[in-house]
Amino acid sequence: MAPRSAQWYGGDDRDGYIHRAWMRRGLPADAFDGRPHIAILNTASDLTPCNAHLNEVSRSVANGVHQAGGIPLDLPVLSLGETLVRPTAMLWRNMAAMAIEEMIRANPIDGVVLLGGCDKTIPALLMGAASVDLPAVVVPGGPMLTGTFRGVPLGCGTDVWRLSEEVRAGTLSATEFRKSESSMIRSRGHCNTMGTASTMGLLAEVLGMTLPGIAGTPAPDSRLLSSAHETGVLAVSMVAEGRRPSTVMSRASFLNAIVALAAIGGSTNAVVHLLAIAGRLGIPLTQDDFDRVGSEVPLLVDLQPAGRFLMEDLFRAGGLHAVLREVADLLDPSALTVTGEPFVSVLDGTEAYDREVIRPRSAPLQPAAGIAVLYGNLAPDGAVIKPAAATPSLLTHRGPAVVFDSIEDLHARLDDPSLPVTPDSVLVLRGCGPRGYPGMPEVSNLPLPAKLLEAGVRDMVRICDGRMSGTAYGTVVLHVTPEAALGGPLAKVRTGDIIVLDVPNRRLDVDIPADELNAREPAAEAVKAFAAPTRGWEKLYVDTVGQANTGADLDFLVGGSGDAVSRESH
Repeated sequence: MAPRSAQWYGGDDRDGYIHRAWMRRGLPADAFDGRPHIAILNTASDLTPCNAHLNEVSRSVANGVHQAGGIPLDLPVLSLGETLVRPTAMLWRNMAAMAIEEMIRANPIDGVVLLGGCDKTIPALLMGAASVDLPAVVVPGGPMLTGTFRGVPLGCGTDVWRLSEEVRAGTLSATEFRKSESSMIRSRGHCNTMGTASTMGLLAEVLGMTLPGIAGTPAPDSRLLSSAHETGVLAVSMVAEGRRPSTVMSRASFLNAIVALAAIGGSTNAVVHLLAIAGRLGIPLTQDDFDRVGSEVPLLVDLQPAGRFLMEDLFRAGGLHAVLREVADLLDPSALTVTGEPFVSVLDGTEAYDREVIRPRSAPLQPAAGIAVLYGNLAPDGAVIKPAAATPSLLTHRGPAVVFDSIEDLHARLDDPSLPVTPDSVLVLRGCGPRGYPGMPEVSNLPLPAKLLEAGVRDMVRICDGRMSGTAYGTVVLHVTPEAALGGPLAKVRTGDIIVLDVPNRRLDVDIPADELNAREPAAEAVKAFAAPTRGWEKLYVDTVGQANTGADLDFLVGGSGDAVSRESH
């Protein structure tokens, strides 16, 4: 069967001539003789510093494609750097996915290799590739090496939150805080904690979408380039065998990813990303699956923010496979990888070399640490919490609300000495959902009031309709749905209302009579952010984005569209 690219390059007519002639800028004549054309979708960018090294990775992929007889083609795609773009990278995850989908479909491509690292890049690449459903394989960019400050290892992200709070508490000087800056980022690569970037790189492998064993390889490690080369070879064989995302990623794959998410102590952001990817494939996956499948899975990886170590330690201790071998009986053996083999088969013979980093199942860091999904009169459509990152004593809590209507309101009043807040208070931040912000920013782990930090308080119950960084920690309820900007119950909470958090019973409620709650009007300040934008991507996003409990994808992008081009080129 002729490859898809032959639709452009085959034949002796004018169109075939033009397509071949324009590509004859270094490509030999036999590039058009039926060899598979493999696009390397590269999210490298100087403004996405976690992905800046992917140009080097791309060259190794290209060498592998060449070796296997394919034609490698570099295809730069929209890149999102978590630390720099404003207001939040999540505003453009769906735009990146849509652009990736369209560029794969529009070009003479037979298969794709997806290069990502920073938080939103791997989800966007998988969403776009899943929609087109051409053979696709991921190369995760990998975590940075561990830096140290004053002799202590630093976790990217997690220690930023910790050190910045110590400055606000007066226990660390601003000068010393600034000195830690150059120590935090030691090398190329994404955050070295179990944040969203590390989580999604590992889960891409559990979904079956990487060369087995590559996920978690540190970015500067030579073995990443070797695996990238092998991935290029693999991509050519995947085209020949017709192995597509829809034949690799199944419901079993996603359920395995939920097990892995719990065992590694992964980011809550994986919930919205996995839901969105599954939605592109038409796979029935709900937020309740995360609780049902993952909540009783033990936490086995002692890694920040839920533990002590960092990604370089996990890699030397045996990596993802050594972790999952401990819970192999919880994995669905029917799930496949891009090699065509069952995912569980790659776990045979793996071993954990450091039992402090990778705990045995008989002695877990926590016995049941998966994502918990809460419901109640504050979250009719659900909210999530990560017990592994929370203070156990706060998982059952009752306290008065202190309400902030926006991130700006929070910044203006949080450190006011007259703020009516105690350690038992519940901090409520609203107006941060997909539509209300817009983009659902990572602000749910709001900082604690300075006067409480000075008194030694380091955690409180916090509730928000936004997200939090996977590198963050604390007793944080997030993804509250429906969001406040749509008039959800969170918009009706008033300072002083008693909030009841009951994680063991999966409840999140405000303790007022139903009639009173129903009769309340949403606070005007909470919903005013939902002033419809008038132009551009922001308008399209706000008009069509779904809520967190469905993955926050655009409604018209859910599902696949295939690789067929609607009209001929002229």
